[in-house]
Amino acid sequence: MRVLIVDDERPARERLRQLVDEIDGYEVAGEAENGSAAIELASTLEPDIVLLDIRMPGLDGIEAAHHLNAADEPPAIVFATAYDEYAIEAFDARAIGYVLKPVRRAKLEAALEQASRLARATLSDVANAPGMESRRNHVCVQTGERLRLIALDDIDYFRADQKYVAVHHTDGVSLISESLKSLEEEFAERFVRIHRSALVALSRIETLEKSAEGQYRVMLRRHSQHDDDALIISRRHVAEVRRRLKGG
Repeated sequence: MRVLIVDDERPARERLRQLVDEIDGYEVAGEAENGSAAIELASTLEPDIVLLDIRMPGLDGIEAAHHLNAADEPPAIVFATAYDEYAIEAFDARAIGYVLKPVRRAKLEAALEQASRLARATLSDVANAPGMESRRNHVCVQTGERLRLIALDDIDYFRADQKYVAVHHTDGVSLISESLKSLEEEFAERFVRIHRSALVALSRIETLEKSAEGQYRVMLRRHSQHDDDALIISRRHVAEVRRRLKGG
């Protein structure tokens, strides 16, 4: 079994490498010092297991696991954590593999043996458990065999596109397989629904514009390469959009 080690501290990575090398049936496929690098390496190395630190600057372990789980054949995840007892209960309740820091060989071997793939819903439950303050700040898109992260700050809006959702962002348009409803629930603080098929980033809205026919649309701060029809506000959502723009 090939293991990808992810930790922002070199001594921790070296310790984990040493332990994995001592356990029969496992080999280190590679190392990454942050969540973004882990996603990039996982696309090329295709590890069976990712041994993932939770507390890392930038993309933390919980969010990285969400994105790794988006691959066609996601690796198993084993979290390395120093979290408190409440977070550990969240892992135990959902049979998620984890090892406590400082990591001991026997515990690591047991966690590797029982490592199993994580469902998206399971990851969401853990992220919302007491003591686990972690939300996604990116969405993950798959281009060919590679995974790419798009920061929420770079997204103008999401639009339902048949069985996919089109993500309109700074560099163009990408498709993801998540539902518009789930995106609305997760990113409710940052996006507002303007009609049944679109969520727009509040930070991107400059003004509301009313046509001669009485139809409203949102005008974006950086409006380019977008479908104007996607930015029309349905009558039932006008009041809510106005309220959200006022900070209500």
